[in-house]
Amino acid sequence: MPTSPSVGPTPASATSDPSRSPGDHRRGASGFDVALVGVFAAFCAVMSVLPAIPVGPVAVPITLQTLAVYLTGLVLGGRRGGAAVLLYVLVGVAGLPVFAGFRGGPGVLAGPSAGYIVGFAVAGFLTGAIAYRVLRRSHGSGARLLGLLLAAVVGGFLVTRLLGVPGLALNGGLTLRDAFLADLIYWPGDLVKCVAAALVAAAVHRAFPRLAARR
Repeated sequence: MPTSPSVGPTPASATSDPSRSPGDHRRGASGFDVALVGVFAAFCAVMSVLPAIPVGPVAVPITLQTLAVYLTGLVLGGRRGGAAVLLYVLVGVAGLPVFAGFRGGPGVLAGPSAGYIVGFAVAGFLTGAIAYRVLRRSHGSGARLLGLLLAAVVGGFLVTRLLGVPGLALNGGLTLRDAFLADLIYWPGDLVKCVAAALVAAAVHRAFPRLAARR
């Protein structure tokens, strides 16, 4: 007597969409990454042109640029975060008025803020690289938050100063000592921005845990 064919689990290959190849998934991920880079570059621009407060002997303005740079790196990681901030910087140097005070063009590289502007792109990459390393190795919300804060301080705050202070001295006609003392005015506010960026980034990664797994 013939037996009926057994019914078992359907192989995954039979249920997968044959029209979608690994290349399709890679292109989808790549498109998502490009969108994130563009959105966060625009975010940096918007935060930079909000009303600024010029302070110090050469009137370098207090803005929300640094908050945007720290947050971009912490949320997107090194590759995407660095690309987003670099795109923002290049667009500004090319002429669009996306820097503080609605400034733009290559002339900004001759101003006292030049070192900080160049430092933003480096800071976006390093902040993100440190942050994603922490996120992939740490367990527990407290450890992750502390790691994100460390990434913002080391990769963002300190790196921006390493390039910003010499640029301030060079283009502002100051000694390195005077430039460093002038930069101290910004430390309290920028450290507060590091804390704010870490808190926001931690919330983002809790809501979207796969974000750090992508890149």
